[in-house]
Formats: sequence, C-alpha cells, structure tokens
Amino acid sequence: MRFFGSAKRRPGWMCINLKQDRVDVSHVLVNGKARPEVLLCDSYRKEADDVATLKRLRRDLDLGRYRCTTLLKPGDYQIMPVEAPNVPAAEMKIALRWRIKDLIDFPVEAATVDALTVPQTENVSARTPQVLAVVANNELIAATAKSFNDANIPLEVMDIPELAQRNVAHFFEQQGRGLALLTFDEYGGLLTFTCDNELYQYRRLEQSHASFQNIDEEQRRQIYDRIVLELQRSLDHFDRQYHRMSVSSVVVTPVPGADDLLEYLAANLGTPVALLDLSQIMDFPHTPELREPERQAQCLQMIGASMREEATV
Repeated sequence: MRFFGSAKRRPGWMCINLKQDRVDVSHVLVNGKARPEVLLCDSYRKEADDVATLKRLRRDLDLGRYRCTTLLKPGDYQIMPVEAPNVPAAEMKIALRWRIKDLIDFPVEAATVDALTVPQTENVSARTPQVLAVVANNELIAATAKSFNDANIPLEVMDIPELAQRNVAHFFEQQGRGLALLTFDEYGGLLTFTCDNELYQYRRLEQSHASFQNIDEEQRRQIYDRIVLELQRSLDHFDRQYHRMSVSSVVVTPVPGADDLLEYLAANLGTPVALLDLSQIMDFPHTPELREPERQAQCLQMIGASMREEATV
C-alpha cells in the first residue's frame, strides 16, 4: 500500500475514517470549481462490526465508483526529517530506508516508506536538501486495510493528517507567505507550517479538543500558557529556517472557549491570529451542519484528505 497515489474513478476523493463507534465519510470536489465544494460530510453509526458497516456504506453510497482514502492515526506512523539522499528520484525511497533503519524500532524490511520533499528556498539553498520520511509498519498498514478489503472497498491511498491539513491550509495562504494552522482533535493538537501548498514543518501538541472542556480558570490559563510557549518556539524556529518567508497568520480551529483562546494568543504572539472558518474558502450547500464551528473542527482533516490533488494517468 502506498501512502500517496491514485487511479481514475469519479471526480474527487472519498475519505472514509473508522472510529470507535462510527464511520466518518467525506467527499470534496476541487478540480473545476472556483472554490472546493463539499458534496458529502457525514457520520454513520456502526452496526455489528467495521466490515458490516463498510459493506452497508459501500452499497448505500456506491463507494465502488470512487477514489477512496483513509487517514492513519497519529500513532500509526512516524515522520522523520532527514537529509535528502543524493540519488535520482526513482531511487529515493530505497535510499531513505538506509537513512532511517536505525531510527525505527522494527526491521526496515517490514516498513512502508514514503517521502515528502521540503522545498528549498533562497536563504537555505546552500544547505543539504531535506525530506520528510513517512514510515509505517507493514503489519499496521495491512491491519488498517483489512476491513476495507473485506468490505470490497477500493482503498487506494492511506494519507496522513499533516498532508490533509496542508490541503486545507493552502486555501488560507497568502502567496509567498507562510501559514501556521493549529487544529485540535481527539488525538491532540497538530500545528503545520505551509506555504504555496507545500508542507515545511509540523509539530504535535499534547492538548486535545477535550482538554478545553469542563476546566476552571486556572486550568484554562495553564493550557493557554503551554500552547503559547509551543507556538512561540515553533514560530521562532520557522523564522530561523525560512526568515524570508514570513508567517502571515496563525489560524486556529474552534474549541470550547475559542474567543478567549484567540484573545490570549493575540496578546502573547507577534503574529496575527484568526479562528478557522471553512465558509471563507469552500462551499457546502449539501452539508449545512458544517456551518457549525464545532463540526468544522471535527471534520477538518477528513475534508482535507478529500481535497487531494487529482492525478493524471
């Protein structure tokens, strides 16, 4: 299974994510649209087991006629910034295996490896080019794919949240300037730095969406302080690495008490801060529930995974 790839089917991508008690599904059309259009974004209660639910959805949603993808969970893979091997592009993945073999806790022969090139900019052109090696254990990849295979759903791609988030961030970017997008879900926080639809850096935060619920003022202040510290460190690091690519803004997904969080961030960061609103960049006439900020936060990465570029074959 490749992390990144495609084949020709109906336009757009269908992202299908298995959760503990439900299956989340989204379909977004990007090509040929002035703004991306969300055609489907819904959650379906599980019945019996994963396979039975997927079989029902395959029938009800005609999933056999779509490019289908799913998102790996944060603990299912690793991303490792490494120096780019000086080899032809066709040999990159093989060379990367040698670079990472001592950095993972399982045999490299049992690994699926993909690579993201970190673009060179003028101020870092003298340095060795970097790549982000994406690594997962083949056993985990097979286990993730099994329910889809058993349900006869053509799962073509396993994507990662960092790239899904990049797909959304691109539409908030100002040309030639960086954008920091901070999201919170059940797994924690994810901060990505992108520019011109390229992922440059990422950082995981321990605070999850649930961290903001049912907390007192002192707990809230401690959480805000930790987030500010992580953002300051990350913004400073990005500026040192890419000082000619200034960050235009920090965009944050909605959480309980979002207005207070944004006010606190704005008072402690030297960068403009804004609350994410998907209606600024895309249309969702068939999914009015996406007007709700909480639903946008819940579905952002799934929607982003459905916004992958169409490949020509």
